[in-house]
Amino acid sequence: MTQQGAALQTYNNELVKCIEELCSKREELSRQIRQEEDEKERLQHDVRVLSEKLSRVDESLARRLAARTALDRTIAETEAAYAKILESSQSLLSVLKQEAGNLSKATEPRRKEH
Repeated sequence: MTQQGAALQTYNNELVKCIEELCSKREELSRQIRQEEDEKERLQHDVRVLSEKLSRVDESLARRLAARTALDRTIAETEAAYAKILESSQSLLSVLKQEAGNLSKATEPRRKEH
């Protein structure tokens, strides 16, 4: 019986050792799980913060694009109007020169023909 008792004691010691190793592995795994849960929470927070930033940037970008489109339209309209003013000024100057020439001819003393 002593042999059986010794064998039982050996098995018991090995069993206790295996259980302790499993508990140690479980504790290590639990530590890793806590770390990953913390990282997950931090990353989710970062995603929320970045999503809010992205939303603000999108809104700002949309406003700026609309403002630029309005400015482009205003510039195009202004340039077209200015071109018409230049064309009208050129026409007016041409007419004025022609009329001034006609007036000069009309007011010149007549030459006497012999």
